[in-house]
Amino acid sequence: MLNRLSKWAVLGIVAAAGAVGCSDSDRPHEYGQARQPVDELNPDDSGLQSKDVVMAADKMSRDLLSDSTLNASNTAWTIVVDTMDDQTIERYGRVNFDIFLQALKGDLAQKSTGRVQLIENKAKFHDLRNKELEGGDQFGQGAAGQPAPAAISPQYSLTGTAMDMPNRATNFYQIEFKLVNLQNRTIAFDRLYQVKVAR
Repeated sequence: MLNRLSKWAVLGIVAAAGAVGCSDSDRPHEYGQARQPVDELNPDDSGLQSKDVVMAADKMSRDLLSDSTLNASNTAWTIVVDTMDDQTIERYGRVNFDIFLQALKGDLAQKSTGRVQLIENKAKFHDLRNKELEGGDQFGQGAAGQPAPAAISPQYSLTGTAMDMPNRATNFYQIEFKLVNLQNRTIAFDRLYQVKVAR
């Protein structure tokens, strides 16, 4: 009887050790290399990396959502996300800077807790509505331009500009994020993300 209990105890210890051995911290090194976290720099890469996109979106969303005017507003700010103006000199990396705005849009949607209402771009909205609603533009006569009775017009447009200053070994990027009031043309929010990267 004692030998049988000892055998079960040993099996239990072995099973527990096996479970501990399979923890996430003991994942194979190759897995960590294949699926590197997006908020870490890869020493083998140069130029802008995923960490820059994540950091810029996080910083801009925190800055915007802590804005005193936004937080004092009794209604949610309605914001449409536009595109980035790429004014960079060095096009070697062929960066699509709109990824920065899309990351910021996602952060705002997740973190705004009702203070921001995102609005779809008008052209995209009409195109989507034309494709998906019954009785769309059957004759190509511009049904996409017909007004949507319940559509909300945005108060603000979120846009940005990307510029760089390349040198022999590095490139300095300055990415501006700007919130433009569509009613009076004032700039409600303007922040910079700056980073120097290896070329």
